[in-house]
Amino acid sequence: MPSGATICASGRVKQPIGYSAGLFAAYRAASIHGAIVMNEAVRLTEVSDLEPAAQSLREIRQHIHHHPELAYEELQTAALVAQKLEQWGWRVTRGVGRTGVVGTLKAGDGQRSIGIRADMDALPIVEQTGLPYASGTHGKMHACGHDGHTTMLLGAAQRLAATRNFSGTVHLYFQPAEESGIDSGALKMINDGLFERFACDAVFGMHNHPGAEPGVLLFRKGPFMSAGDKAIITIEGVGGHAARPHLTVDPVVVAASIVMALQTIVARNVDPSQPAVVTVGSMHAGTANNVISNSATLELSVRSFSPEVRALLKKRITELAESQAASYGGKALVEYIEGYPVVINSDAETDFAVEVARELVGDDKVVAHTDILMGSEDFAFMLQKRPGTFLRIGNGVGEDGCMVHNPHYDFNDRNLPIGAAFWARLVERYLGR
Repeated sequence: MPSGATICASGRVKQPIGYSAGLFAAYRAASIHGAIVMNEAVRLTEVSDLEPAAQSLREIRQHIHHHPELAYEELQTAALVAQKLEQWGWRVTRGVGRTGVVGTLKAGDGQRSIGIRADMDALPIVEQTGLPYASGTHGKMHACGHDGHTTMLLGAAQRLAATRNFSGTVHLYFQPAEESGIDSGALKMINDGLFERFACDAVFGMHNHPGAEPGVLLFRKGPFMSAGDKAIITIEGVGGHAARPHLTVDPVVVAASIVMALQTIVARNVDPSQPAVVTVGSMHAGTANNVISNSATLELSVRSFSPEVRALLKKRITELAESQAASYGGKALVEYIEGYPVVINSDAETDFAVEVARELVGDDKVVAHTDILMGSEDFAFMLQKRPGTFLRIGNGVGEDGCMVHNPHYDFNDRNLPIGAAFWARLVERYLGR
């Protein structure tokens, strides 16, 4: 029985002071079924427990930020992660999914297991923050906060190793290549036997969220983040002299026509109640002002939330590109590449994580049903294999909330002890003694 609990005349155990309603409910349920016996000395992690480590966590995060590595190049980052985990007593497996690292820690005799994932890779962006720890490698930058994600999970690793306030197995998945877009690091780890070699009953992940106050935790059950696909349209025309366009099939004109036609897909073909995006992010043609080129290329980002809309977008992009090109006497070749699937959070695991968050930071810092996001995330592949949830942590608003993939972005270090404490407490609750 928890310290301070008393038994009423009815025989029911009263909630003791210092135990949240959620924690005490878990204790009662487990006690009824004989699943666990809570140690009287057990105390769940609070954010204040991680505050003394805040400076060392900042130093780790800023070191990783200063040494960014692109997809499947995360050798220094992986080495740092492995070194820290081994220093704290974790069993470490390197080279999972090429450059991924898995840390494993067991305590007690519990049979359950939990997996937590953090991504490690940077982006091909020239940093413009002017920070003292700004990227030391020109053209590479931690512009999406993966340095922070990695550090928060390391903070939790240190805490869990020190307290071992759980009974079961924890696997920490430090993943490469989330930003690859197609050659997913999550899928690479899965295909390398991640869930067979480091099995878990549920898997969890977190991403920072510009636009919300630091430390606010945001959740959503069901579909949360969109599928992200890529389309490459190659337009074949007939080149010639810019002064004699009547003797050519100008691929630039064809490309412009296709760009405009593509805007009608979401506006006129997709059910207005269904989220979808078709963006032309790149258009290339020609080498000189007085030359009409033979070809042009368009590259598209395509987002959707359902298999039906995903198939419709692919179909209409192909049809419109081919028909528009043909109407000018040209030809369009469409290569459609399916990328990350929809992030779908399971209900039970999301509800559980929300409860843990409320215990940790209070109701006012938890958004249990946030908006869907049109960004994509390869953690979706892990959620196809195991139940779990992907949450967001606020990174700042206004001037402090610079959007990710921006050369002025920086992860908010105020989140480090909060995120680390959340992961530690989630493990303690999921693998409660």
